[in-house]
Amino acid sequence: MVESIARVRHIRVTPQKARRVVALIKGKQAEEALAILKFAPQGASEPIYKLVAAGIANARVKADKDGEYLNESDLYVKNAYVDEGTTLKRFQPRAQGRAFQIKKRTSHITVVLSTPEVDETVPASTKKASK
Repeated sequence: MVESIARVRHIRVTPQKARRVVALIKGKQAEEALAILKFAPQGASEPIYKLVAAGIANARVKADKDGEYLNESDLYVKNAYVDEGTTLKRFQPRAQGRAFQIKKRTSHITVVLSTPEVDETVPASTKKASK
């Protein structure tokens, strides 16, 4: 089983908007996730696309280093999450000498790609637990 992690820090996308895009790819095959991100209209989809592609490359390098066989079509997005980064604070002048604070938020995005274990099947994100 090969597991790779790809991270990007201090990216100028608000965490709330990035989480919407990350939710689209959780549990999907890596190639399917790239296809979804390529055509997603959100602005955060481009850096997340690059991050998933970097995760695939990291898995390839890790498998070569360990001497394991890696079929890239077996990789799936095991986990993906967005943490809040530092906030850049800027000021805009307003009427009567006041200052208006503008908060430019940043995100730390992490994607974990993995190959399924021998007895593990790829988790289907469409399955729902019956209660």
